[in-house]
Amino acid sequence: MSSPEAKRASYDTLIAQTQALLQGERDRLANLAQFAALIYHSVPQLNWSGFYLVNPKNGQELVLGPFQGKVACVRIAFSRGVCGACARTREVQLVEDVHAFPGHIACDAASRSELVLPIVVDGQLRAVFDLDSPEPARFDAEDARGFQAALQILIDGTDWS
Repeated sequence: MSSPEAKRASYDTLIAQTQALLQGERDRLANLAQFAALIYHSVPQLNWSGFYLVNPKNGQELVLGPFQGKVACVRIAFSRGVCGACARTREVQLVEDVHAFPGHIACDAASRSELVLPIVVDGQLRAVFDLDSPEPARFDAEDARGFQAALQILIDGTDWS
């Protein structure tokens, strides 16, 4: 495992890459797709990186958005799984062992740990960003902070209307 300083430096690089990649583009679908690909291909030990969008028809369900990795669950109720818990609470979900998480949805049996971050725009939950890893305890608080900083660039630079 890398030192905390090395990890922070890697997130500084990721933040700079996010700024460069999304600069001047405000399209939501394009930015979500680009961000998911950037994370998947530049962050080690991931087997899935992507978004679940809040279904505007009922506001209690997530629908699969742009992602990288194996095929995924298409719809997730706010009452189910790690992504649902993130949507329901609007709080980061950092799960060291997904098999110990009550109600975990196993879209990919290889996933062992998960990090899910809420995307809130103008006080409204719009999506969650989901990261899965085949490594147990892959994510920590430093990862959550780093991804939140990168996501803030996405949130601020994207047209959510």
